[in-house]
Amino acid sequence: MNKKDLQLILKQLKFTPNKKLGQNFIVDENALNKIISISNISQNDIILEIGPGLGALTQKLVESGNKVYAIEIDYRLYSYLENIFSIYENVEIIRGDILKIDIPHHNKVISNIPYTITGPLLDKLFYRINSPTGILTIEKKIADRIFSSNDYKNFSRISISLNSFMIPVLRFNISRKSFYPIPDIMLSLIKIIPKDNINPFLSDRNTIEFFLKFVGGIMPYKNKNIVNAIDLYFKNQEDGLFNKEEILNILQKNDYENNKVFTFKIEEFIEISKLFYS
Repeated sequence: MNKKDLQLILKQLKFTPNKKLGQNFIVDENALNKIISISNISQNDIILEIGPGLGALTQKLVESGNKVYAIEIDYRLYSYLENIFSIYENVEIIRGDILKIDIPHHNKVISNIPYTITGPLLDKLFYRINSPTGILTIEKKIADRIFSSNDYKNFSRISISLNSFMIPVLRFNISRKSFYPIPDIMLSLIKIIPKDNINPFLSDRNTIEFFLKFVGGIMPYKNKNIVNAIDLYFKNQEDGLFNKEEILNILQKNDYENNKVFTFKIEEFIEISKLFYS
């Protein structure tokens, strides 16, 4: 599906892409082939695609012969996809909001994900035990954070969170012109695989939620010493469980120096969050 084909279909559907939903449709065959190439699809893979749009990537995935679940929030696009893929038995088009619905079992996510919900999507799909492999087209700035966990400039909540559960293995830049309408943001294609050995503290939803909240609460203060950052985090909580002196004592008893937040390693953030879990 090239740009002219896509524009014709959009005209027939009387459909105008919605930027708020990240509706930028892929029109570059080379980019599609690159996605499929690095996906290394095996016959046992069950594939999840989010925001299939007009089905250009979906078509490639269906042709692999694997089971494909494609989740589309827009009713008109859902109806269009239901029609054109009705001849295939290995694809199921699901209408719904990916952040709200129960997701079918899958082991691989291959998707040009809606850029406006990248953070919540990563949280739902990958921050858990037995997470799927991900082959994702995302905003380049977010890819920078994911692949630059030791780079102070790009070090962020997402650097810590994703690298606690996943291993980033491949990254390529993709031209904005590969999509229509052309997005305002720079794009990267990434591949992430689940870690074999995740820290035991991240073994259930309660501890995972605390960890993500804890990291999200201290990372706005990454320039500060960790005691001050944790103190500010607890001051922003209703219960305010720990004061600064208590925080310092807990860290020192566990051999942590009061260094700048951005100097700590991924695994250390997990262990430090464990110290304050209650």
